[in-house]
Amino acid sequence: MTQRTLKAAIIGSGNIGTDLMIKILRHGHQVEMAAMVGIDAASDGLARAARLGVPTTHEGVAGLARMPQFEEVDIVFDATSATAHAHNDALLRSLRPGLRMIDLTPAAIGPYCVPVVNGDSHLDAPNVNMVTCGGQATIPMVAAVSRVARVHYAEIVASIASKSAGPGTRANIDEFTETTARAIEQVGGAAKGKAIIVLNPAEPPLIMRDTVYTLSDPADEGAIEASVTDMVNAVRQYVPGYRLKQRVQFDRITAQQPMRIPGLGDRMTGLKTTIFLEVAGAAHYLPAYAGNLDIMTSAALRTAQTMAHGMLARTATA
Repeated sequence: MTQRTLKAAIIGSGNIGTDLMIKILRHGHQVEMAAMVGIDAASDGLARAARLGVPTTHEGVAGLARMPQFEEVDIVFDATSATAHAHNDALLRSLRPGLRMIDLTPAAIGPYCVPVVNGDSHLDAPNVNMVTCGGQATIPMVAAVSRVARVHYAEIVASIASKSAGPGTRANIDEFTETTARAIEQVGGAAKGKAIIVLNPAEPPLIMRDTVYTLSDPADEGAIEASVTDMVNAVRQYVPGYRLKQRVQFDRITAQQPMRIPGLGDRMTGLKTTIFLEVAGAAHYLPAYAGNLDIMTSAALRTAQTMAHGMLARTATA
């Protein structure tokens, strides 16, 4: 019988891994759960997985390698940390060289993947990196401007509820900013990128907000706004809570009042575009304000589904 689904394991039984598991169980389509992996036997994620009938181990990737389900696994999602991912990838790659890894940490061992921008470009890569929550939210907007006009500079500010930032996020703040900035350039198309993350302690917790600034060559403002709207609609196909907070704003930067951009010049001119976003979570496992985590798990699942479609199509025609 022709295989119709790919088997997936998730490393990391925290908030992101657990939310991703629930998304796969509900909406996996061509991807199904094979194992949930953690290091804390008492974690809620492992307990929930067991209740839902998903095989588990609390012995990390070494425990996964000993599970009988390991030989059936096609895709491994890593929702741990940047440091842990390097170890996990090396170990699993030594045991199963053909395994696909989808990295939800800022480790960036493999190429960056933002589904609506370059989701079809790295389907055969052994390891793809989902950048960061801020990157998944804002790089589509930078790319939307880039397909209309050359973008010299893009800066993003991601503001997330402090309560939605777990130990992994807090430990990876430096990697977050560095990885996001590089992906703004490599995937978004900006000549230079900058990323800032703000952990907002407000009570009640606020929904994720993102601001995107670009400085581009002069261009038709209507064309940029239309490109942005089209991209928002594309992201909403897998992140329903993704939306523009208000209309796109434009400012003409002239030689009389130029911008100074470190690394590019003191007298930059062109069109400044400002985009305000809000990302509400689907509340499958996490609160609705944790849109930063929801967009990561949604993007990872969409990437796996795209991989599965290609892999299973090739198997069917072989």
